[in-house]
Amino acid sequence: MTDTVENTQRTMIPGMGEEGEKLTVAQNPAARAGGRERNAAGSRADRLSSFELSDFPVLTGREEDWRFTPLKRLGGLHLPEGDDARLTGAAPAVTVAEQAGVTVETVARADARVGSVLTPDDRVSAAAWNSVSEATVVTISGEVAEPVRIDVVGSSADPAAMHLTVLVEENAQADVVIAHRGTAVLAQNVEFDVRRDARLNVVALQAWEGDAVHVSAQQASVATNAHFKHVAVSYGGGVVRLTPTARFAAERGEAEMYGLYFADAGQHLENRLFVDHNQPDCVSNVLYKGALQGTDARTVWVGDVLIRKEAEGTDTYEKNQNLLLSDGARADSVPNLEIETGVIEGAGHASATGRFDETQLFYLMARGIPETEARRLIVRGFLNEIIQKIGVGDVEDELTAVMEDELRIAQL
Repeated sequence: MTDTVENTQRTMIPGMGEEGEKLTVAQNPAARAGGRERNAAGSRADRLSSFELSDFPVLTGREEDWRFTPLKRLGGLHLPEGDDARLTGAAPAVTVAEQAGVTVETVARADARVGSVLTPDDRVSAAAWNSVSEATVVTISGEVAEPVRIDVVGSSADPAAMHLTVLVEENAQADVVIAHRGTAVLAQNVEFDVRRDARLNVVALQAWEGDAVHVSAQQASVATNAHFKHVAVSYGGGVVRLTPTARFAAERGEAEMYGLYFADAGQHLENRLFVDHNQPDCVSNVLYKGALQGTDARTVWVGDVLIRKEAEGTDTYEKNQNLLLSDGARADSVPNLEIETGVIEGAGHASATGRFDETQLFYLMARGIPETEARRLIVRGFLNEIIQKIGVGDVEDELTAVMEDELRIAQL
């Protein structure tokens, strides 16, 4: 049951006044897979952000943000040798398909558009910022009919950095597919400037070769009446760590953040997202799903949602689900929700990690479907919920084929 504030007609959280109450929830339902519950240190609002590398100490692995990440497998992207070091390897090649309404530029890092949305909030992101001298800027105007293809193809194992800025002008609409392929050891910063009344659907596809290391900060600014959808898909690479962030530049913005990951033996796939409700009357929805199979297959999902005091009228929900397909796999899932005002439309979160739903399995087998096929149907249904949200036909087809390959590997 909810109470109504008569003068604002907004929903209040039961037990909280208009002034709100800081509420931090951290849980790890993956304990059955070997995880351990542990609350985040401090408020997400207090997280350091800076362009200065020296503001982020050399990592030890004991930091809250890095305790799940295998630092020894990062290929030096965190510059363990000190603040004077830089990432000097050859960055992956970036190509953007030409079409009407899309402008592509290579600019100096000093360009005013570069860094206007993204400020590094960890050491690897700061290392990337301080290691690049130029950036790729993609500007989208009008309604772009065909998906904007941004191909990032690596061919070197030397630690490298790159920066990508995507600017979506007022009233513009586009689907953008950022596909990462080949091999690389890459620290990457990506920023999305989604301006008033614009709509941007981004698919970030991590389809690397098995030896790749990819650490990517992806931050978005969402303006009034703008809609931002970000779909992160990871199935390639040895170590992939993404930190997607959505912030609102004005009221009545909307952000959808979806994720799909499939980890095989020895892979480490990590997603740490942040939705910063810093404006009133904004909406966000987060749903990430993962499947794991094989010895030492490892996934990490941390979802931080912050509703600041000024963000009255917020409506937000986040959920993470993981499906363990074999012994030896481990999934950590930590949803965090901080609420600083009680005057909101709604806020919630959920997380679940486990094996096959025996009720679903029994239901299918009772109708004459063999157990192996029943298991495949369950996995397909589980992952298809995200695939269907991508909205780019050929990418959906590619991921459906990848899913079938993974099911064959799992011998389901």
